[in-house]
Amino acid sequence: MSSGTGTEKALSLLRRLPRVSLSNLKPNPGAHKKSTRGRGIYGGKTHGAGHKGSGQRQNFMRVGYETGNNPFYLRFPVQCYYKGHHLKLSYKPLCMGNLQKMIDTNRLRTDIPIDVTQIANTKLFEIKAVEKEGGIMLENDGIDHFKARINIEVQWASEAVIAAVERNGGFITTAYYDFISLDAAVNPANFFKRGVPIPRRMIPPQHLIGYYTDPKNRGYLADPALIAKERFILAQKYGYELPDVNDSPDKDMLIERKDPRQVFFGLEPGWIVSLRDKVILKPTDPELKEYYAS
Repeated sequence: MSSGTGTEKALSLLRRLPRVSLSNLKPNPGAHKKSTRGRGIYGGKTHGAGHKGSGQRQNFMRVGYETGNNPFYLRFPVQCYYKGHHLKLSYKPLCMGNLQKMIDTNRLRTDIPIDVTQIANTKLFEIKAVEKEGGIMLENDGIDHFKARINIEVQWASEAVIAAVERNGGFITTAYYDFISLDAAVNPANFFKRGVPIPRRMIPPQHLIGYYTDPKNRGYLADPALIAKERFILAQKYGYELPDVNDSPDKDMLIERKDPRQVFFGLEPGWIVSLRDKVILKPTDPELKEYYAS
């Protein structure tokens, strides 16, 4: 009897209570606390945070702000040396001692011309064209121990480095590569897999025209007759006898040069190299031939 009476009371209570809905749901008492602004030194409605701006909206100072002092970038004058530094090219340094070591350990072949492609293929240098790196720069360290006879093409070289190469009967050329050509030259396998034509090299920018047309720098755009004259003058300056290239069995290799528009030795701009099919596709359209030859 008692259990039946309790059940009826519970059912009658449920009949009088409202149904559960979104309108009558609420959290338990004390589950949420009202958020309050932190105490400030003066109190008030902003509690020391001020009105508007970064001082009120963030809890840290902006970069370069020195709490009212004259900031660092305004205390010092502008240095003209750094003007346009984001546009300047940087070069991977390669000293002559390491170059000789790479030749002695058969990392570099001397029976063919050495260029940025062969140097990058050693996997000792990572040249990133997208980071404004323009190629290889030969440095003076180890020039007294350099004994190899090579035909090398780099992007920057000093007078002492040129003399060290030519003293042994070698030839050196400084050549410019634009970003697209350099990216293809340092990693030809990935470039050939894309199945696109070999690009033609662009001419140097205006501020580098003088360097690559100067025969003293052995620029690839300089007059060959003037380069031969400068080779003789440099030999007199450094006190060595210039070897006769005609007496060398490697004459054809030593005098081989790239065309100013050429990226790879033996491959012309506009050709498509298929590594899978092992074929080279050459353009036949006269307009394409004229474009890549110009």
